[in-house]
Amino acid sequence: MTQILISGASSGMGRALAQKCAQAGWQVIACGRDQDKLAELEQTALISTLAFDIADPQACQQMLAHLKPDIVVLNAGTCEYVDIDSWDPALFRRVFEVNFFGVVNCLVALLPNLDKGTTLAIVDSLARYLPFTKSQAYGASKAALHYLTKTLQTDLSDRGVKVQSISPGFVKTPLTDKNTFSMPDCITAEQAAEHIFNGLQSSRSSLYFPWRFALTIRLLSGLPERAQQWLCQRMKNQ
Repeated sequence: MTQILISGASSGMGRALAQKCAQAGWQVIACGRDQDKLAELEQTALISTLAFDIADPQACQQMLAHLKPDIVVLNAGTCEYVDIDSWDPALFRRVFEVNFFGVVNCLVALLPNLDKGTTLAIVDSLARYLPFTKSQAYGASKAALHYLTKTLQTDLSDRGVKVQSISPGFVKTPLTDKNTFSMPDCITAEQAAEHIFNGLQSSRSSLYFPWRFALTIRLLSGLPERAQQWLCQRMKNQ
């Protein structure tokens, strides 16, 4: 039986993926901070849970070091938008502590147990492609995360570990419910989970969805820098 570990499984995309994998007959280890929500999730057959904060290195080591899953999906994340007139270094630290260092903390515990035939998938974001307004902290953390993933792909290839980057567009979750702007091609958490579930079973090293929005963003990122800035400035002023 395939065993998958998913971080950020208390809600949103991670929760939907945990349920999807359990329905498919996989054994799921769902990780998150919200013990009450995890307790609800644990009522589903084939799902066990671990409650801890990925921003806490010691907790990650204690909870994860003894595990040897077939698939690891590091999905936990947060988002805070930057006010350019009220620059707050603490905001950047909060976002990076979860989005980037949370993954690093998990990897310290999990990497020794990843061997031939296992899969490591890390969720970044399509936001890393363009200089969107107010996204300095979030976009930078996801760009750093993507680079980390691709270097892991280089260094884990000899070990036979499949490494995948997962780059979603807008997904309706408690996190995006706070957004006050238009979210083109926004999909449900269940649709996102379907994309990830199928992608994990493919040979692709990079997963993007929804495909139409992902294609648009990737094409726009190929424009000259001046054109990208003009486009994002127009979006900012709408």
